[in-house]
Amino acid sequence: MIRVLLAPFSWLYALVVWVRHLMFDMGILTQKPYHFPLISIGNLAMGGTGKTPHTEYLVRLLLDQKINAAILSRGYGRKTKGFLKADEQNCDANAIGDEPAQFFHEFSGDIKIAVDGNRREGIDILMNADDPPEVILLDDAMQHRYVKPGLSILLTDYRNLYVDDHMVPYGGLRDLKSASKRANIIVVTKTEQVLSPIIRRYLAKKLKPEPYQRVYFSYFKYGKLISVPSFRKKEWDKKYSVIILFTGIANPYPLKDHLRNYCSELITISFPDHHVFTEKDIELVRNKYDEQFTKKKLIITTEKDAMRLVNSPYLRVLEDLPLFYLPIEVKFHGEDEGAFNNQIINYVRKNKADS
Repeated sequence: MIRVLLAPFSWLYALVVWVRHLMFDMGILTQKPYHFPLISIGNLAMGGTGKTPHTEYLVRLLLDQKINAAILSRGYGRKTKGFLKADEQNCDANAIGDEPAQFFHEFSGDIKIAVDGNRREGIDILMNADDPPEVILLDDAMQHRYVKPGLSILLTDYRNLYVDDHMVPYGGLRDLKSASKRANIIVVTKTEQVLSPIIRRYLAKKLKPEPYQRVYFSYFKYGKLISVPSFRKKEWDKKYSVIILFTGIANPYPLKDHLRNYCSELITISFPDHHVFTEKDIELVRNKYDEQFTKKKLIITTEKDAMRLVNSPYLRVLEDLPLFYLPIEVKFHGEDEGAFNNQIINYVRKNKADS
């Protein structure tokens, strides 16, 4: 009943978004094209499609090819304004946002990482630097139409495809389904590690890609436990009695499924996406841990949440407890890996040659 009552607000929001797109399509609002490789990674949903690990996958791919890359994000949730390049003094979630902080922690010294709410200005500053990047990755830029990327990657959740969803607040979409036509690549994310050809064909048929669009399928592979805040790696024990998982991300179901393989009981505490943890939140986690009458227990969060926690004054509440995060690595199914990699590298090399 509540969702039915919210439907008119979804229609109104959809109308506003449609008018905005129409203004771009008619040239009332202008897009700026660029004559160098510019790759957008985004989604139509409010979150939870795996943008951050897929961006990291692209960075590793480009680094492997010795291509000088940069990531430009708006830096959601940061307390700073304007353009800011990540460095040792500006590398936490307060300065640049949790996702760029994660990028910096992963790739510090290998690539440039910057944030700017105005993507055009951010691109200009990066390209006018003494050592400009050869390609810029635009993190979460599907809706930022003032910039026209040369290659657009759209991510959609395996268990909640955008074609099955609805506009907020009735559903989880922040953009029209028709906006998917602007993408060159569609990646169905968070699939099972074993994906049958029948399911692939079924999902591709549901998405109805345009002739110019390629559809790929990816899944998550989890690494070793890493302690917070010291970032030491730890091997999994064979089995835990209890794992307490607390997250401030959208759709953490793949992590939940993974952790159930390592414990008898999984206790989950969920917060909204990009949640800034308060002392009360951290005390709730502590109390849940203390309530468990077993020695074989630990606390796990996500890497993105760890970036917000590491400089929190409330982390002291958990400092004597086994607190870890699990790094995520994206993998593509079968021949998708080679085809996806080749499409990205060929685009970058072709447009470098033309620039």
